[in-house]
Amino acid sequence: MLLLCATAARPATIDDRLAPCLACHGEKGQSLIPEVPSLGGQPVFFLTVQLLMFREKMRNIEPMTGMMQGWSDDELRRSAAIIAKLPAPVPNQDAPDPARAENARALVQQHRCNFCHKQDFSGEDNAPRLAGQREDYLLKVLREYKNNRRRAYDPSMADVLHPLTDANFQDLAHYLSRLK
Repeated sequence: MLLLCATAARPATIDDRLAPCLACHGEKGQSLIPEVPSLGGQPVFFLTVQLLMFREKMRNIEPMTGMMQGWSDDELRRSAAIIAKLPAPVPNQDAPDPARAENARALVQQHRCNFCHKQDFSGEDNAPRLAGQREDYLLKVLREYKNNRRRAYDPSMADVLHPLTDANFQDLAHYLSRLK
C-alpha cells in the first residue's frame, strides 16, 4: 500500500513533471519572475547539463535541486529537449542606451563573448542563449560568476569576467537583454 501511495504522488509524464518548472520559467519560454531565467530557445545540451548539475547537487538552488532528485538521465534529456523547443524569449522592448550598448559591444569584442555564445548570442552546445534573456537575471549571473558564488563545469567564465567591473556587467546585461 505504501508503494502505491509513493508512486501516485509522482507525476506520470515528463510534461506533468515539467509543469512546476514552467510555472516559474515560463510556459511560453519567457520568465516573468525577477531573477528567474527564461529557458526558451536554450541549447539542448546546455539545458541537459544544467538539469544534471541540479540533480547531482553541483548547483544547489531550490526548488530546482529538490525537484530533479530521482530523475533518470533519459528523463533529463527528454525534459531538456522539450524546454529547448519553447520559443526564445522576447527581448526587452525598451530602446537601448546608445552609450551603454556601444560599451557592451566593445566588451563583447575584447573578451570574445560571441565566440562561445555565437555571434547572435543564441547559444550553442554548453554556452547558453543570452539574447533576450531577462536583464536582471543576466546581471545577477555575471555578478555570481565574478564572486565565485556560481560555478560552471567550465571555469572560463570566471576567467573572462575577472577583470570586468559591475558597471561593465550592467552595460552587458542592458545590451544582451535587448538582442533578438
